[in-house]
Amino acid sequence: MTGRHEPSAEGTYAHSQDLRVYKGVEAWIFDLDNTLYPAETDLFSQINDQISKYVSKLLNLDRKTATEQQKAYYREYGTTLRGLMVEHEIDPDDFLAFAHDIDYSNVRPNPDLGVQIARLPGKKYIFTNGDRPHAERTAAALGITEHFEDIFDIVAAGLLPKPNKETYDLFIEKTGVSPVRAAMFEDLHHNLEVPHRLGMRTALIVPSGTREVFRESWELEGANAPHVDFVTDDLTGFLKAVNGAVHS
Repeated sequence: MTGRHEPSAEGTYAHSQDLRVYKGVEAWIFDLDNTLYPAETDLFSQINDQISKYVSKLLNLDRKTATEQQKAYYREYGTTLRGLMVEHEIDPDDFLAFAHDIDYSNVRPNPDLGVQIARLPGKKYIFTNGDRPHAERTAAALGITEHFEDIFDIVAAGLLPKPNKETYDLFIEKTGVSPVRAAMFEDLHHNLEVPHRLGMRTALIVPSGTREVFRESWELEGANAPHVDFVTDDLTGFLKAVNGAVHS
């Protein structure tokens, strides 16, 4: 039974699937960007701007053309970094440092989110296509660092991004997580396809009343896909409901 969701009058999503499917989950896996913080926080648009500057300088392109090339690499390879590595043999450390040289002042502590993550039974992980320093700075700004067992970043993944199956396999190998006892939270539906096939419960986090600057229509599709079990635009509220179900 999959969770089909219609927006309520308040703009959040009703959950038609029984949340008790989360009972027995021992590993809670969270994407970082636009998942643990809302899209309107504006971090990811800053990162995209930095990447566009990097591509512009590297390939000697004007910013408009650089942004188009950036998107083309992103769509074909999963990340712009991967595309630049394959086609231009760039230094990934240099790219990651430049891409994440951003202002974190818009990220506000979210103690309510921290409470709900802490209540989830089992271990919690951040699994991101960004790098560990960016994840650490973001989690610290949100005030949720202490709740996570570990961060699995693009470097730990051998620079191969989600949604490649090998990346999920490596995450499972390194963490010892059992997929059938795991749940994953993502803002991109195609990053939930492999977790769903592996047996994880999947939840799609959608933007709250905003279209993120870099989002393409193909990224925003998929809320009704069979590999998406739940959809919400309120992660904290959804986790509160999940906790209510698993602790009942």
